[in-house]
Amino acid sequence: MERTELLDMMTTLKLYGMRSAYDEVLATALKRQHQPQRFAGDLLKAEISEKQARSIKYQLTIARLPLAKDADDFAFAQTPINEGVVRDLMGGGFIAQQRNIVLIGGTGTGKTHLALAIARSCIRAGSRGRFFNTVDLVNRLEAETRAGRQGRLADYLARLDFVILDLCAARSYVEQS
Repeated sequence: MERTELLDMMTTLKLYGMRSAYDEVLATALKRQHQPQRFAGDLLKAEISEKQARSIKYQLTIARLPLAKDADDFAFAQTPINEGVVRDLMGGGFIAQQRNIVLIGGTGTGKTHLALAIARSCIRAGSRGRFFNTVDLVNRLEAETRAGRQGRLADYLARLDFVILDLCAARSYVEQS
């Protein structure tokens, strides 16, 4: 069977990870004289990796995180924030324990930055979540009630692993109004 036919079949089956890795995996298999099972296994691993990456990208999109913030971008040395605690939270253990996190501090202390960093880390580990400015969330709940569809957003939120409610952004919005 021709290479192009194989690649076309992979595209038809939406095996994009296998398709993109095919030439490299084949070259390695021929060079190292891998068994057919090893060749097929390497292609399947490439497909699994690609699907996981696509899933993480999708979950990051639907989480609607307003900024791409990571803990590595945060200047812990200039704050009283315990970096070890934040790194522990980034592991997502609080989700498995069904615990809440409340970040408290004045304006500009990094609460939103750290919440987004924790959320991104948890999503990369397979959790599903959503970010809301509290004013926007309240407005959506009120609109849902006016439309006679109360409870739908709450049902959606209950299926998520975590929800971030950013009150500071809401306070800024209220102050500007």
